[in-house]
Amino acid sequence: MPKDIDWHLIGHLQRNKVKYIVDQVKLIHSVDSYRLAEEINIQAKKKGVVVPILIEVNAANEATKFGVKVEETAQLCEEIAHLDAVHIMGLMTIAPNVVVPEENRAIFHKIKALSVDIASKNIDNVDMRILSMGMTNDFEVAIEEGATHVRVGTAIFGERNYSI
Repeated sequence: MPKDIDWHLIGHLQRNKVKYIVDQVKLIHSVDSYRLAEEINIQAKKKGVVVPILIEVNAANEATKFGVKVEETAQLCEEIAHLDAVHIMGLMTIAPNVVVPEENRAIFHKIKALSVDIASKNIDNVDMRILSMGMTNDFEVAIEEGATHVRVGTAIFGERNYSI
C-alpha cells in the first residue's frame, strides 16, 4: 500500500483499543458515546494529535446496531465539543439491510436533516460537513440524500466468509 494512504476506522471501537489507533487513522466513523470520545481525547493528547470523528447514529433504532439515538445526538455533540483533542466532522449511520434500497431513503433523509439541525446550532468544534451513510446495496440512495462518504467493501471485496 502507498505510504500516503488515508485510513478510516468504520467499525465498532472499544475504549481499550483506542490507544492503538488514534494516531493511525484519518477519521473514526463510529463514536457513539461520551465515554468513548473522552478516551479518544485522552489518548490523542498523549500522542499529540487531534482526532477527527463522526458520531454514529442508530437512525432505525435497531437493537443489533451501535449508535446514539437520533433524539440524543445533538446533546452528545454538545458534550463532546468541549473535548480539545477530538473534532466532530459529521454523522455516520448504518441503515437496515434491505432488498429494495429505496426503503432506506427515509433513514438517510432523517440523518441529513439531523446534520442540518446540528450545524444550525453553530457549536464550537462541531462541523457537519461529512455524512457517512450508505453501503454496497443502497449507496446510490444515500448519495441522493446527501452522503459524502459511502462504504462499498462488499462491492469491492465480495461477501464476507464467516466460516473461516
